Amino acid sequence: MPRWTRALAAPFRRFGQATVRAITSLPWGSGGPTTAAVSTTSALSLIPVFASVRIIADNVASLPLQLFRRDGSSREPVSYVPDLFWKPDAQGDLFTWLHKCVLSMALRGNAYGLITQRDALGLPTMVEWLNPDDVWVDEENPVVPVYYWQGRVVPSDQIVHIPWVTLPGHVVGLSPIALFAQTIGAGLTLTEYGRSWFVNGGTPPAVLKNSSKTVTPDEGEEISDRLSARIRSRKPLVLGSDWDFTALSVSPEESQFIESMRLNATQIAVIYGVPPEKVGGDTGGSFTYSTVEMNSLDLINSTLRPWLVRLESAFTRLMPGREYVRFNIDAMLRTSVIERYTAHGMALAQRWRNPDEIRALENLAPLPPDAGGDVYGGTTTPAPAPPAAST
Repeated sequence: MPRWTRALAAPFRRFGQATVRAITSLPWGSGGPTTAAVSTTSALSLIPVFASVRIIADNVASLPLQLFRRDGSSREPVSYVPDLFWKPDAQGDLFTWLHKCVLSMALRGNAYGLITQRDALGLPTMVEWLNPDDVWVDEENPVVPVYYWQGRVVPSDQIVHIPWVTLPGHVVGLSPIALFAQTIGAGLTLTEYGRSWFVNGGTPPAVLKNSSKTVTPDEGEEISDRLSARIRSRKPLVLGSDWDFTALSVSPEESQFIESMRLNATQIAVIYGVPPEKVGGDTGGSFTYSTVEMNSLDLINSTLRPWLVRLESAFTRLMPGREYVRFNIDAMLRTSVIERYTAHGMALAQRWRNPDEIRALENLAPLPPDAGGDVYGGTTTPAPAPPAAST
């Protein structure tokens, strides 16, 4: 190294040595956070992400699936349950099967299913959801994409692919974790910074100051220990002359930290389309729904409906002929007993449901054949008795 370079670098070396010897850790705030890396696992450790994904997956997976058959302009429900929805995979649990599918879409933007079993007609009866990390899609020709699973080509007719948000000219959906890595990373950074802040003491809870003498470090430690013991025992604190005790409130740094966490939760809620107040965010107003039913309707219309339509379209492609799949969203509308029975009465009076259909909604068996009355619950007038024969 030239002499002039060494001379120029000497002050920086001395400065660097001084910083090494200086205090590198304080018991309270000591600077801003660093950027956190984002992966699927780390993103799930962020509460707003986990809560958003859980709300969508839990609600979708808990809805009943129904099969219908088109007949011209009308439709009629199909009484049997397809094998795919009876035992969809090796575990045979429809809720878990749907849950895995939605989780894969919500975290990675795509759900890839491998058809492992078919019936005599060649229709899928079992689909195993694959880890998206093991799947790669060659979409150079988006009309005929090539699917690779664990490095091996899989025929496209053996793959069930359900993307979330797809750009024109592509078949692979966008990954929200990758697309919004900066927003999610900011939330992870704030969480880690907050943990470090409070583990290291945050701000000191109080200040005890003596204005008449200088307290040595050893004296300060002893006074602090006595004060802490007195506070823990919840006994009155008695101070001699020249002592000032000041309890500290939330610092501006802590207040800004809380606001930043709330803003990050709101942004993540917007990404997934869930109500911000359900994941720790802020709605931006004082509007609240007056009933549980209205809250459920808003969740269905603003959050769940697009997810349900995507899944219904994908599952319908696996059904034979004119049959198609629909989720029964009425299962989410938990009304009171009086409201429910009033609605049943209107359905009977207007003759668009019969008693057996309503009893099925209430998990009751059909009426016995000799129960009397017409199919809509009315009473029948007995026929007049024939006249007695004259003698």
